[in-house]
Amino acid sequence: MPAVAYFSIALAAYLLGSIPFGFLLVRIFRKEDIRSKGSGNIGATNVIRSGAKGLGALTFLLDVFKGYCAVLLAEYAADRLGVPLRNAVAIAGICAVIGHIYTVWLRFKGGKGVATAFGVFLGLASWAALASLAVFVLVFALSRYVSLASILGAAAFPAFALLFPHDAYGTCLTAVVILAPLLVIAKHHENIGRLLHGTEYRFGKAKAAA
Repeated sequence: MPAVAYFSIALAAYLLGSIPFGFLLVRIFRKEDIRSKGSGNIGATNVIRSGAKGLGALTFLLDVFKGYCAVLLAEYAADRLGVPLRNAVAIAGICAVIGHIYTVWLRFKGGKGVATAFGVFLGLASWAALASLAVFVLVFALSRYVSLASILGAAAFPAFALLFPHDAYGTCLTAVVILAPLLVIAKHHENIGRLLHGTEYRFGKAKAAA
């Protein structure tokens, strides 16, 4: 039954996205709770700001990897479960991002989904994802604001995905291409407020944002 197949894909992607790599790496290698450091976020940026640059880089790579793997697993499962490929990867992609943001292992409090969404984007539309990464790098280089770079990089993805040559996405996948970046941006609402008030943490400064 398609409903059972979709549920299975959604659950597997959610659980994969829920793996809190930043929390686990800091707990294992530094015996600390990353949620008590800096912004309290479990993502790569806060891990780096806590003083663990290597663990932060590894957190980023693993978070990207789990998003990308969610899409690959959906591609593998779609044919075997008899459901349309585009619908399968769309459901897996959004569920992986939701899993990272609302991880079941940390009482549904996770990260902001930037790296995991990037991994999903790579799986759904790789050239658009790389173009969005270029936007991130450029904005960060000019502003030193990770949050601003993340917001603008996420916002750029739907435009790149829809403008670059691509096969027909279909309604479900098109919705996810738009919804996933919006979810990431929404999780930055506090950062947006600090950016507007000029109190946001600028990377390289000693002061950490609350």
